[in-house]
Amino acid sequence: MNFQHSEKSIALQKQLKRFIAEHIHPIQEEVQAFHLDPSNAWKKWPGLYGLKEKAKGEGLWNLFLPKPYGGLSPGLTNLEYAPLAEIMGRIPWSSEVFNCSAPDTGNMEVLAKYGNQQQQETWLRPLMNGTIRSTFLMTEPEVASSDATNIETAIVADGDDYVIMGRKWWASGAMDPHCRIAIVMGKTDFNAPRHVQQSMVLVPLDTPGLKIERPLSVFGYNDSPEGHAEIVLDKVRVPKENLLVGEGKGFEIAQGRLGPGRVHHCMRLIGMAQHALELMSQRAVERSPFGRSLDTFSSIRQEIARSACEIEQTRLLVLSAADKMDRVGNKEAKDLIAMIKIVAPNMALKVIDRAIQIMGGMGVSGDTPLAYFYASARTLRLADGPDEVHLSQLGKSTIKKYIKT
Repeated sequence: MNFQHSEKSIALQKQLKRFIAEHIHPIQEEVQAFHLDPSNAWKKWPGLYGLKEKAKGEGLWNLFLPKPYGGLSPGLTNLEYAPLAEIMGRIPWSSEVFNCSAPDTGNMEVLAKYGNQQQQETWLRPLMNGTIRSTFLMTEPEVASSDATNIETAIVADGDDYVIMGRKWWASGAMDPHCRIAIVMGKTDFNAPRHVQQSMVLVPLDTPGLKIERPLSVFGYNDSPEGHAEIVLDKVRVPKENLLVGEGKGFEIAQGRLGPGRVHHCMRLIGMAQHALELMSQRAVERSPFGRSLDTFSSIRQEIARSACEIEQTRLLVLSAADKMDRVGNKEAKDLIAMIKIVAPNMALKVIDRAIQIMGGMGVSGDTPLAYFYASARTLRLADGPDEVHLSQLGKSTIKKYIKT
């Protein structure tokens, strides 16, 4: 691959860094204090929409979407978008400012690729305009959802409608006060071959029978205002026109949705790790135990050096995966996509842990983003498929390459 970024991507990187430096860095503490206040749970920081309008006005909007739908996105490739995701990953909440936060990114890609014209006008356009938010309902508490074919939510045809029965959890974004639509994965035919039993259907959040039972915390963080919810679907009725593509296409859509999202997650993790590296390097110069600054200790230098190596190795691997996806498609790039999903969260955990150790007590406090980074990175060893699934699939694929036939 050509490791030189396109002129378009380079220009957007500079523009994005400038925007963050001018408009986001100065208010980080204010935003953090707002969301740590229990009385503000599931509320938006009041200045968010002003920032979003500024970002939209500067063309820093829907940067992730590979096609310039209606002029609402610059139409970047995965490779062009990857460094932008890294930049936003340094301040996780900043992604929403640019309409680039999960799960909306994946849901917009699904609607752009698989939605019909009516579905796109009803849901994709307001999502791209940033006037609503969305959630994705696949994982279930009663089954091992790392194998998506296990899901048990029923989507039963009844005349011109579907009736949905089931329970979902880890519905990220569902607690957001502006969440309006859910993409629900369930089974329309329990007797069909294993990978064509599933379908996906659009369910407005105000549909009778859809009940948010509770928000779920992650290592004590509620991730307000988006949050993660457990949701009951009790005889939820939607018209058949809400079905995406057709019955039996759910697993195929899920695979198409997760590929680009894994690149986004991995590049954001690299942004977190890079920020952690910078914090530990600065701290090493500032602190002087036993009469010497930390940066003069060989062990500290080695930890920082290892971190720099591992970040760069991971960055290049993710860029390689993005490049291959752009050139030959997600299916042909599946081994590289599996590799980055295995490598990036584990790398970030190691680097962030070293930074916490070098920072000392400050590292586990709320005075730095490291504790939240650690919780996020650990969660991403599970989200979008746990390590074990990717390792198993990659191992199987690798063995197959070297079997003599």
